Amino acid sequence: MSVGFKSVGVIGATGFIGRALAGHLSSEGFEVVRFSRRPPEGEHWRAIGGDLDLRGLDAVVNLAGESIAQRWSRAVWANIHESRVGLTRSIVRAMQQMDPAERPAVLLNASAVGIYPSSGNEELREEEEPGTGRLAVLCRDWEAAALEAEGLGVRVVPLRTGIVLGKGGEAWERLRKLFRVGLGGRLGSGRQWMPWIHLEDQVAAIAFALQQDDLHGPLNLCAPEPVTNREFTNSLAQALHRPAFCHVPRVALRLMLGGFGEEGLLASCRALPARLIKLGFEFNHANLKDALAELVGEEGSRRSKGEL
Repeated sequence: MSVGFKSVGVIGATGFIGRALAGHLSSEGFEVVRFSRRPPEGEHWRAIGGDLDLRGLDAVVNLAGESIAQRWSRAVWANIHESRVGLTRSIVRAMQQMDPAERPAVLLNASAVGIYPSSGNEELREEEEPGTGRLAVLCRDWEAAALEAEGLGVRVVPLRTGIVLGKGGEAWERLRKLFRVGLGGRLGSGRQWMPWIHLEDQVAAIAFALQQDDLHGPLNLCAPEPVTNREFTNSLAQALHRPAFCHVPRVALRLMLGGFGEEGLLASCRALPARLIKLGFEFNHANLKDALAELVGEEGSRRSKGEL
């Protein structure tokens, strides 16, 4: 822990990653203040909305944002944009209004690997230029809003996250249920790369980034061994002892999910956690087989013995 670095505000603390992060930081000795749109009563909870109260915080981690895993209508996209770019601007504006001596020193702000262009088999590190699609532009604007805080002397790290796999998480629970009933299968050609990360490593990497005083700029939060959609499909089917014969054609994904189908599920993103590796971060779940073994756990063991 950095000298004098004690209190952290977690914005989006009722979300999947936010809950896990707040619990982890508390267990590591940090004083954690949780932010939510509907906070329960308590001295360690504050509200998102209006003028954000960032007093007494050494650092802020903003993980809030409307899910992009839905069809992008005009109204949905407006909510996505406001919950990400709009909220980040509100955080920076709250910092601007504070006495410089009382401002948080660090802002770790959510972003996504969707900032990168779809690039086939090309490896993507943090220095890669952003893409031009709708999701890439959103992420670019999201990061730009956060980076405005650098002008206030705040250390800013945009967290470019891949698919986070963890029990209770949207991605894992949807996939697990589909595969369990035999409806798992590849998307499109299956050749597109899928950057993923286990929840345990996601949380540990954010805590690690908080304590790296010299770390500025974007950070890829994804496992060091990305896989293609076909590889992911086969590995998950094997872990759950289920077939994966289904195939959703590209045209069907476009018709059903529009922009999210094209940019969120069919785009190829072979992102690598180059900066994390250079800084010496150690992954607990570096490869997909180990990550799935932990996630499936007792369920997969019992299924392999024919008990389910």
